[in-house]
Amino acid sequence: MSRSGLFFEVIARDSRCSARTGRVTTKNGAFDTPAFMPVGTAGSVKALTPSQLDDAGAQIILANTYHLFLRPGTDVIKQFTSLHRFMAWNKPILTDSGGFQIFSLQANARVSENGVRFKSHLDGSLFTLTPEDVVDIQNVLDSDIQMVLDHFATHPASRAQDEKALKLTGLWAARARERFQETKRDNFQFGIIQGGLHSDLRERSLYELAALDFEGYAIGGLSVGESLGDFQRILAPLAPQLPAAKPRYLMGSGTPEDILFAVENGIDMFDCVLPSRNARNGTLFTSRGIVKIKNQRYKCDQQPLDAGCDCYTCRNFSRAYLRHLFMSREILASILNTIHNIHFYLDFMAKIRYAIESHKFIEFKEDFLALYKGD
Repeated sequence: MSRSGLFFEVIARDSRCSARTGRVTTKNGAFDTPAFMPVGTAGSVKALTPSQLDDAGAQIILANTYHLFLRPGTDVIKQFTSLHRFMAWNKPILTDSGGFQIFSLQANARVSENGVRFKSHLDGSLFTLTPEDVVDIQNVLDSDIQMVLDHFATHPASRAQDEKALKLTGLWAARARERFQETKRDNFQFGIIQGGLHSDLRERSLYELAALDFEGYAIGGLSVGESLGDFQRILAPLAPQLPAAKPRYLMGSGTPEDILFAVENGIDMFDCVLPSRNARNGTLFTSRGIVKIKNQRYKCDQQPLDAGCDCYTCRNFSRAYLRHLFMSREILASILNTIHNIHFYLDFMAKIRYAIESHKFIEFKEDFLALYKGD
C-alpha cells in the first residue's frame, strides 16, 4: 500500500493551467514544489559546502546511486548509517538509480532481463546490478526518495528499440517495487516512465507503473538530444496524466524555459547539472539572460552580475572581479559562480510557487521570458 497521502499534499493550483504547488514531507524534512534539486552526484554539489547550499535555499538535493556504489562504496557509508550523516546534509535526498549513467556508458555495459553488467569507469572492474541490488544500495544510503533502475534506448532510437527498453523498465520496476516493499522502510520510491518519443508507448508505461502504486512518478528519457518540439510534444499530454495525488518529476531537464513549460503542464520536481556545471565553465544565469563572464566586455564592469539578485556573489562582487577570477583559473571563481547559479535557480522556483498561488503563473512566465530573452 502506498503511503503517498502522508507524503505529498497539493496546496494550490493555478486556475488557467495545470501548474500547482505542493509540499513533500519525508523523515528528514519537507520541501516545497515545484522544486529544483541541485545535483550532488557523488555526495557533493561541486564547489559548495552544505552550509552554502542551505544559505541558497536548497530544500532537497540529488545524489547518484551508481557513483556512490563505486566510490566510496556501501561498506563505507554503512559506518555512518546514512548518506545524510556521511555528507553532513540534514535535509531530504533523492537518489537516482544510475540508469542514465548506464545509458551514457553503453560501450561498457551489457543489459539483460536480469539487470546490467558493466565496467567501472574508474578502474574497469566488472560489476552486475539488478533492480533489487539498486534498492538495497539505496537503503544503505537511506535516501528519502529512491528511483528504480530503468532503461532507455539511445537517441535516436527505433520504435522496436524503445519497446524493448520499455519492457525491461516495466519488468525491473515490478521487481524493484517488490523488493522495496519487502524492506518495510520509511523511505519512498518513484517509478520512471519511458517510451522514447512515442506517445502511445509513454501511456503504456504510465499505465503499467501506475498499477504498482509508487509514491511518485518520474518522466525519464527526455533532454537526451531530442528537439524542443519533440520534448514538448511528449511532455504536454503526458504530464497531466500522471497520478494527480502524487509528485511528478521530470528528470534531467533544467533550462529555465523547459522548467516553465513543464510547470505549466503540472510537473512538480526537477534536477539538472546545468547551473553548477555552467558556473564552473563561466556561464551564468541572470534575470536578463545568460552572461558568459570571460567576455572582454566585462573586464572593467563594476556592476554586480545581476542587479536583481541578493545572493552573496551579487551583493559583494563585480562582473570585472568574477571575470578576473575565471580568467586566472582561481578556485574562488567556481565557488562564487556556483553560489550565484544555484541561488538563481532556487529563487526562480520560489517565484514560480508564489505566481501559482497568486493565480498569475502565465503572466510570470511571459514577463520572465521577455526579460530573460531580451524581447
